[in-house]
Amino acid sequence: MFAALLLPVLVPAIITMFIWALPGDPASIICPIETCGEEQNRLLAKELHIDEGMVSFFSHWLSQASTGDFGRSNFYGLEVLSFQEGKEDLLSESIPNTSLLLIFSLIIVSIGSLFGAMNIPSKKWDPVVVMIGITPIIVLALISGAFVEITYPGSEFADPKNWMKLVMGALTLGFADAAFSGTLLGVRETFSREKNQRYVGVSILRGETVFSNTFPNVANALVGQYRARILHILSGSVIVEVVVGISGVGDLLLMGTLKQDFSVVLAAAFIFAIFSALLLFFQALIECLIALHIRRAPSNVQFVDPSLEAA
Repeated sequence: MFAALLLPVLVPAIITMFIWALPGDPASIICPIETCGEEQNRLLAKELHIDEGMVSFFSHWLSQASTGDFGRSNFYGLEVLSFQEGKEDLLSESIPNTSLLLIFSLIIVSIGSLFGAMNIPSKKWDPVVVMIGITPIIVLALISGAFVEITYPGSEFADPKNWMKLVMGALTLGFADAAFSGTLLGVRETFSREKNQRYVGVSILRGETVFSNTFPNVANALVGQYRARILHILSGSVIVEVVVGISGVGDLLLMGTLKQDFSVVLAAAFIFAIFSALLLFFQALIECLIALHIRRAPSNVQFVDPSLEAA
């Protein structure tokens, strides 16, 4: 939980150091000294709060972001995120697209988890399952992008084309790099290994179910695996959005990095960090609840012999 609280600050700080190390700066890109002169360049650097160094810039950005002000894009000329109704900004359209892409992808991964828990298909199909996820994400992304462009030529902003991009992008994220197959095999192996434990056989003889005994002991591992898959998909969404042409947060993150648009990059990184922190916090909460359940479980044992219960 402590790590989850640190992530929203730590990730933008690391991103700031990375961008700061790149050649050039936003003021020189927007207003080169050769064109605008040193005085105009200096004034622009002061306006962008980059004239006093990296620490000063990040401190100012963090104080503004804590109030909900993520600044203005230097490249696009729009507010990064505005909470005023009717005011155009960058992230209001990008966040829903990335969210839909993530949800569609997680449906595929969740089906893999369900199949693994139910032990279907049988192990003889493992080579086929492994082959499904052997294709790299960049290859499937290129195929998906080409399919959409060929299917909908010359209709850049058509609604069917946008939905097709999201569907093809989700299929890419859901199956590429063993997202589906790795989840299915990992969950199945976790349950299978736990079912072979001696206490499960004893619990069956007592009339208890296998699931009620195994699930508390594997829940932590399953939640950890699922969180890792979500973060894997979230990272891959940057590649998919760029290649397939989806206007999402990942696409903005790349363009902002190339243009050294600090406000856009830090806002996108901050959103990814918040989402990752929520997942980590949820995992920690589940682990605490599972631990409490396991510690309390022996009190529910019913003794047949009253003398044993009194002892």
